Amino acid sequence: MKSIIFRAMIGLAFGALACSKPVPPTQNIGASKSVKELMAARGLSEADVEAALRTYTPSGKLDEYMIFASGGQSGQVLAIGAPSMRLLKVIGVFTPEPWQGYGYGGGSDAVLAGGNQGTHKITWADVHHPNLSETKGEYDGQFLFVNDKANARVAVVDLSDFTTKQIVPNQLVASDHGGAFVTPNTDYVVETSQYPAPLGREYVPIEQYKEKYRGLAMFWKFDRAKGRIDVANSWALELPPYTQDLADAGKLDSDGFVFINSFNTEMAIGGTLEGKPPIESGASQNDMDYLHIIDWKKAEKLVADGKTSTIKGVKVISLQTAAAEGILHLIGEPKSPHGVDVTPDGKEIVVGGKLDTHATVYNFEKIKKLIDAKQYEGKDAYGLPVLKFQDSIRGQAEIGMGPLHTVFDNKGNAYTSVFLESAVAKWSLKELKVIEKVPVHYNIGHILAAEGDTVSPDGKYVVA
Repeated sequence: MKSIIFRAMIGLAFGALACSKPVPPTQNIGASKSVKELMAARGLSEADVEAALRTYTPSGKLDEYMIFASGGQSGQVLAIGAPSMRLLKVIGVFTPEPWQGYGYGGGSDAVLAGGNQGTHKITWADVHHPNLSETKGEYDGQFLFVNDKANARVAVVDLSDFTTKQIVPNQLVASDHGGAFVTPNTDYVVETSQYPAPLGREYVPIEQYKEKYRGLAMFWKFDRAKGRIDVANSWALELPPYTQDLADAGKLDSDGFVFINSFNTEMAIGGTLEGKPPIESGASQNDMDYLHIIDWKKAEKLVADGKTSTIKGVKVISLQTAAAEGILHLIGEPKSPHGVDVTPDGKEIVVGGKLDTHATVYNFEKIKKLIDAKQYEGKDAYGLPVLKFQDSIRGQAEIGMGPLHTVFDNKGNAYTSVFLESAVAKWSLKELKVIEKVPVHYNIGHILAAEGDTVSPDGKYVVA
């Protein structure tokens, strides 16, 4: 099999393939019939046949690529061939798999037990966002990392034998979404919390949300030689309670930085019985939310210098230290953003806003100049400096209703999933204009392309 080069996608359901016009059982359409007769018998156009030939992989022949798709609440990861889309392997991760013995001795039961949250035994998960290990921003095919959104855990899968070797619980947060993104040389696996909670998972009344609830960026140190996360040398950065969502690590020009978007700058907590708006609408009042810019190499030095506190044995850089030392900056981003994706050259960051019609392209050189010059338009409620939105971006592309995630090809194009329109938008990064849209038959969420988030995309396939 060619080296593993697909970014993983979340696949909560893969439907069965059915023929819309079944062939009558009495009709003989063996290989001796002409192609045109076969097409007529099955009601296929030339475009249908061409599409089939572009992806058909005969039995016994290898696929060009491999996809690692999260199984959602199955607790598994699925290895899928591309372009055939054949299911090649079900990898047991967070959930016992009796049929293949995972979780029933041989060391795998100890792996599952390692993912318990304290005394709480967990045998289920909501698997999100598998990501492959990287060397110099390229997939190296050695390891796969994946998070459990519901229980705030990260797992390590060794791709030499497609077996889960470690599950690490995050004792500080209650959930994660951008759970397993890696830095360009896999020095760290970055886990970002989603719904804010008191750090340490202790109970605090929701009325103290602004004062006691927090987000978190967890930097899990990865020991490649051992193939394990080094918990003792991992650390975290406290974040405001803005409901952080997805993340991506900078590369090449932006190496050393991590980008995380967020929603709910309103810090809404719901409360319909008290006459407050539901959480969904309460968290969608402001026109802008905040993109988080983290200088992780500078933060790493603060950890080495001892400028941290300790919560449940984890070294944590406080919000106050982050603000004072200039390692965390905020920039406005169109409301309710979801995907944040660094371009292959590392020069720009693309953000899609679920409740906006644009893909916004941030320019890292502009951001860095503003940070170095300390040119801020103000500070947030927690003392974090805010960079001016218009001075941080190169422009916006009008994508359509509900842009989410973006991947890239090797020709300067971007591909964005458009949730409400149920389409994939192909657009020019240079010109910020849509080239074409391809409809899909369901509300698309995640999207992937051949090495579409590395420093050198292949540009062969896009999977919706």
